[in-house]
Amino acid sequence: MNSRLFSLTKSLSRRRFHHTAVRTNVIMGIETSCDDTGCAIVDSSGNILGECLNSQQQVHINHGGIMPPVAKELHEQHIERVVNEALMSSKLKFKELNAIAATVKPGLPMSLLVGMGYGKKLAREHNKPFIPIHHMEAHALTIRMIEKVKFPFLVLLISGGHCLLNLVQDVDKFLLLGQSLDDAPGEALDKFARRMKLHILQEYSSMSGGRAVEVAATKGDPNAFEFPMSLAHYRDCNFSVAGLKNTARKYILKLEKTHEVEPDQIVPKMEDLCASFQLSIARHICHRVQRAMEYVSLRELLPPDEEKTLVVSGGVACNKFIRGCVEQVCLEMGYRLLAPPPHLCTDNGAMIAWNGMERWKAGKGVIDPSSPEFDEVDIQGRCILGEDMREDVAEANIKCKWVKLKI
Repeated sequence: MNSRLFSLTKSLSRRRFHHTAVRTNVIMGIETSCDDTGCAIVDSSGNILGECLNSQQQVHINHGGIMPPVAKELHEQHIERVVNEALMSSKLKFKELNAIAATVKPGLPMSLLVGMGYGKKLAREHNKPFIPIHHMEAHALTIRMIEKVKFPFLVLLISGGHCLLNLVQDVDKFLLLGQSLDDAPGEALDKFARRMKLHILQEYSSMSGGRAVEVAATKGDPNAFEFPMSLAHYRDCNFSVAGLKNTARKYILKLEKTHEVEPDQIVPKMEDLCASFQLSIARHICHRVQRAMEYVSLRELLPPDEEKTLVVSGGVACNKFIRGCVEQVCLEMGYRLLAPPPHLCTDNGAMIAWNGMERWKAGKGVIDPSSPEFDEVDIQGRCILGEDMREDVAEANIKCKWVKLKI
């Protein structure tokens, strides 16, 4: 595995930064786009001065999936405590903050409203500039907290709600090369895990669906079940896992019928099916990534004389098998692969604070609480990330000789 893939030690050491050290700027970030309530304070060097995260994972596992009204209620219950604990651990006061950043898009509307509303309330009360944050932009730029990554670079964002391929040209300039047409990979893995009833097994009962599938897959044969190549006839970089999920459902139904599986039982060959389904998603992601690299080269969108970088972030970036497959493509295509440590791949306040810092230093999207623009800031449940280049990618009609994955 590429030794540069993780800078976990470097990241964790920075979190022990003492508050009396010299800092240029300090930003607070608030994250409530989905089911976790997060807050963190970072400085301009990427040091995490204080943070707190309240996870709702077990609650939603018990409900069989994320319930927006429940998520909203839990955000409201915990946000004040989470913010106060993050501030307390930083040993700072509100007057020492330069600005307050909060996620406003995309995400669950009811959840977004809680974080944005509380962030704006704090900005108004303490007369601090407010910085609205695009959740996926934050994921894309998190790597710059711990690595010297210059613009432009390619980024793959894979999570429970999104699957995106973008070329990042600046703090606020993104080119969209591909995105999910249906379920995101994380969502598909979670639904598959629920249908497989993995949660009834003690070993997986406290895991998210995606994590349960990953662990089960380590015990199975990824070639045991055959899956189709998704979007095989579309020469673009969009993602679709609906067909793969449907194929998995058919296999489950067949196994249940053949073996007369009871409602409280697990199908035979469960580990093999998990491994095969995971491989099908990994292979599909790798194909779209490879085509994106070919497109970037064709359009000369990356400097030819500099090291090319692919950043992988989002919750599914924690999946070691999928990440390892993507790394094989990078090695063949001459890219270095970078990913934030797991703590920063999933939703958290630090990535929001850092994106606020990037915007603060660039002077982009910083809003004074006394300005008319402040009251106009609102949440947006769905939105595109950057300039849409997907049609141009398709028109390029790039045929690839796929990198053969070593499983």
